[in-house]
Formats: sequence, C-alpha cells, structure tokens
Amino acid sequence: MADVNHASDLHESSIGELLRRLSQETTLLVRQEVDLAKAEMAEKGRKAGAGAGMFGGAGLIGLGAFLSLTACFIIALSGVMAAWLAALIVAVVYGIATAILAMSGKKKFQEAGPPVPQQAAESVKEDVQWVKTQVKSGRT
Repeated sequence: MADVNHASDLHESSIGELLRRLSQETTLLVRQEVDLAKAEMAEKGRKAGAGAGMFGGAGLIGLGAFLSLTACFIIALSGVMAAWLAALIVAVVYGIATAILAMSGKKKFQEAGPPVPQQAAESVKEDVQWVKTQVKSGRT
C-alpha cells in the first residue's frame, strides 16, 4: 500500500521537487556507501596489521635468536663435533623457525584480502542495477 501512495506522490510532484528528492537521496546513498567503504577498509587494515606484526615478530625472533643463542649452541655442539658443523646445524634450525613464522604471517596477509572495499563495490553495483531497473520500469 505504501508503494502505491509513494508512486502517486511521485506522479503529483513537480520536476523540481523530483530533482530535489533525487539529489537528496543520491547524496544520502553516496554517504552511506562511503561509510561502508571506510568500515570495510578499517577491518582489512586490522587484519593486515596482524600479518605485519607476525612478519615483524619473525624478523625480531630470528635476529634475537641469532645474536643471543648462536654462540651458546655452537659452543655446546662443538664439544661433540667440528665447530663448522655445529654452526651449520644451528643455522638450519634458525632458518626453519623463521620460515614457519614467515608462512604464518603470509597467511594472515592473505586472509585480509586485497585493499579494496569489496562489499561497498558490490553495494554500488546493486544500487546502479536498481536505478536502471527503476528507470526502465518508469519508461514502460
């Protein structure tokens, strides 16, 4: 019933009034789309931040382990094997730990998705389709 009243209101409105309403509704729609895009980008930013933190953690742990434990491990292992072999084993273990952290960080970045407000873009496409449908139905 409301649609019938709304349609009759539109038929009785002047061109100027219709254009004013179109302008107001378009402005409101654009504002809502911008708000949606902002919210979506903020969420993606939080996810990307978590991935960046993991990459930073991988680098920090790798460096800290290299600086603080390398000498200790090499000295401990050199008691039972050649010093060069002890150093190689320690380096391989550090490399494995660093690779695991880096892969975890990469996964978090991928979960964040591309820095594009996909929901807002879809909403705009739907709005355009709706307007096209309304224009076509108004012509017939």
